[in-house]
Amino acid sequence: MYGYFTKWLEICTLAVMILRLPLRFEGSKGEKTLYALFDSGATFSCINPDYAEELGNVEKLHTPLDVATASQGVYMRIENTLRSDFYFEDIRLSDEFMVVPNLSEEVIIGANTMQKWRIKLDFEHDTVIVDPKVAKLILKQLK
Repeated sequence: MYGYFTKWLEICTLAVMILRLPLRFEGSKGEKTLYALFDSGATFSCINPDYAEELGNVEKLHTPLDVATASQGVYMRIENTLRSDFYFEDIRLSDEFMVVPNLSEEVIIGANTMQKWRIKLDFEHDTVIVDPKVAKLILKQLK
């Protein structure tokens, strides 16, 4: 029984869920609608360098990130980041996007961003579910 469960767990952890939708992005330099790939298999959210430069001020990471790619034993160095707001059905969300050289997509929304904003992927209806209550800004006075 243990071996069966372990094999099932391995298969489930390899299941990656992906959806692609147009989203409006805003940065310090302007705004643009980009196609975002929602990818539960990507840890970080990423943006193509061409679009990052158009949207805002790209910042150099103090310590570059060496991240594993889908190809075994192949790593990629990420040296820059962009902070950007993005909108899903007029719900304002924000995050840090790693600027990835030669990224084949315009934007990738990774698992960290989806967890942060409790974004759910609905494959039956090919859409994304965002609870507007999660995106509400709440200011409280601490006593």
